[in-house]
Amino acid sequence: MLNDKSVLVTGGTGSFGKAFVRTVLDRYPDIRRLVIYSRDELKQFEMAQVFPRSEYPALRYFLGDVRDEARLRRALEGIDIVIHAAALKQVPAAEYNPFECIKTNVLGAQNLIEACLDSDVSRVVALSTDKAAAPINLYGATKLCSDKLFVAANNIKGTRDMRFSVVRYGNVMGSRGSVIPFFMGKKGDGVLPITDPRMTRFNISLQDGVEMVLWSIENASGGEVLVPKIPSYKIGDVATAIAPEAEQKVIGIRPGEKIHEEMITASDSFNTVDMGDYYAILPVSAEYTIEDYCAKHGGKPVEPGFAYNSGTNPEFLDVDQIRALIDEHVTGQVID
Repeated sequence: MLNDKSVLVTGGTGSFGKAFVRTVLDRYPDIRRLVIYSRDELKQFEMAQVFPRSEYPALRYFLGDVRDEARLRRALEGIDIVIHAAALKQVPAAEYNPFECIKTNVLGAQNLIEACLDSDVSRVVALSTDKAAAPINLYGATKLCSDKLFVAANNIKGTRDMRFSVVRYGNVMGSRGSVIPFFMGKKGDGVLPITDPRMTRFNISLQDGVEMVLWSIENASGGEVLVPKIPSYKIGDVATAIAPEAEQKVIGIRPGEKIHEEMITASDSFNTVDMGDYYAILPVSAEYTIEDYCAKHGGKPVEPGFAYNSGTNPEFLDVDQIRALIDEHVTGQVID
């Protein structure tokens, strides 16, 4: 699928970007170019120590910000496929610095769309978040705007062989700034701060996120928001899995946080398709019908009123399962 193709990853030095690059280099030895586009020169330097161009000649490290449309246009020369992972994603920081988040997550998304439309790009996959569904915080609102921009970009592609799609998933296990590495860093203190014992979140591994993006590159029809079927966990169970002897101190919900996250709202149910491993929220003004989409992917429409919520999710991880997943995906060693 990616052999003899040129791929650009915005935010390529982040947790997802590094996992995506590792998978692509292992799986597609004949990829023509793999461009890491990000704004942090130190992170690019550190990534180049792990993936040096001497061993991976297809790699390019391209300094740039998605806020800079001219730089994006330069980076997109000769690119076939774009993965958009650049974002400001820390909820408290976004609440305190709202327009900085808007400039990256919304205006940056539109800059990328405009640059792609003036290039030879054929596929664009944008990463989203469960916080974009019925958002109550600024980060989620900006990602909802971004999702809408990428979906609507299919309306203005004209005769170009180009598809824009979105993948939306929950908390990525072990990603930088997320709860698991935070708890692991606090383990030695004997006290773990818990926002609310009722709180639940969706859980996905980095690798599962990568596989979903690769599936979207090959199979997306354009305009859909793809959602994986993944388990939930309780925040207290995560703390217990990491530090069973530690005190769990309830500190209250931070600004912009929900008790439960959702990835598909009841309002989305009327144009949502169940495809087995994934759900697809289809655009209202698509070139294809729900029936066409179901026939292509072997799916079926969900029941009206269906919602996909981390608190009512039928699949929950228990403490032992969480510990095993942390061992597999985060620490590489058994947690005592």
